[in-house]
Amino acid sequence: MAISFQSEEEVLRKLRDKLRRMTDEELIKFGKDVQRLAENPFTRQLAEARAEWKRRKSPRTARLAAGRSSG
Repeated sequence: MAISFQSEEEVLRKLRDKLRRMTDEELIKFGKDVQRLAENPFTRQLAEARAEWKRRKSPRTARLAAGRSSG
């Protein structure tokens, strides 16, 4: 039983060949799938936490909160 390893260049060549044969729709799906696999879930959570912080600290939100507390 022989085990062979492919060089990085060979792997990339095969990937490029595969991508060239894909339809536009297949290429888009492939890109989205790879992006989802490569995404760090903590990066997404950090981005959501930052968005919430910005929402809370925006001037408009601050004015609304001040208006509610003054009663």
